[in-house]
Amino acid sequence: MMAFVEAGGLRIAYEREGAGRPIVFLHGFFGDHRVWRRQRELADQYTFVAWDAPGCGESSMPPDGVRMPDYADLLAEFIDTLDLAQPHPVGNSFGGTLALQLAIRHPEVARSVVGIDTYAGWSGSFNPEIVAQRLAASMPDLDLPPEEVAAKWVTSFVTPDAPEPIKDELRTIIADFKPNGMRRMIQALAEADLRKELRDLHLPTLLIWGAQDVRSPITVAHALHAQLEGSRLVVYEGAGHLAMVEAAERLNAELRSFFRSVDGSS
Repeated sequence: MMAFVEAGGLRIAYEREGAGRPIVFLHGFFGDHRVWRRQRELADQYTFVAWDAPGCGESSMPPDGVRMPDYADLLAEFIDTLDLAQPHPVGNSFGGTLALQLAIRHPEVARSVVGIDTYAGWSGSFNPEIVAQRLAASMPDLDLPPEEVAAKWVTSFVTPDAPEPIKDELRTIIADFKPNGMRRMIQALAEADLRKELRDLHLPTLLIWGAQDVRSPITVAHALHAQLEGSRLVVYEGAGHLAMVEAAERLNAELRSFFRSVDGSS
């Protein structure tokens, strides 16, 4: 069952289950709360919260010109409004960059940070030529029929060997995208460059990567790991850009272990 709350003047949809220390799950491009269904098992020990980012799923559209700091401020208000005391934000791709931006702008809000196949923003992880290429390759897709977008993007989200039911599930989620919402997210991630700010992030940080990720290659993981003092990097063979889907069992166990180590020291 979906619930709704107002934050930043927007109506934000989310799913909530369980009790205990909150975990806030943040999806990436062409996604919504459904990509985290395999992590719902963590609700046996934690409060599981997965939002639909503004402009995605059942959440309302953010204003034009919204950028990563604006998303982070809105997320901080969302967390405060729901009274989620010091949650563990867990983000994939765009959502991972958002989790890092939240921790930088609002260090008192989060207990830790988990980034899954993410970036220091596109401008923080790639040179300007690659950023321009990504924008040129992504923006025109928003005008294609949803089924074509789903067929194209799923190939870069999971490995070729991913089971067909997983691909079908993801194609269904991707095809529900809102073009204007995605346009804002793509532009925000393209412009984001967190490299300098990451030096001031001192929260416990876990990075999880699919070894076969073609969207955020392992070189990005190593660069982020080097920039985040004291961070832990875990790499899963046989997984692509959505490691929480293709390596769910391993990833969930890793999250439990990491959160125990963090919360045990509080």
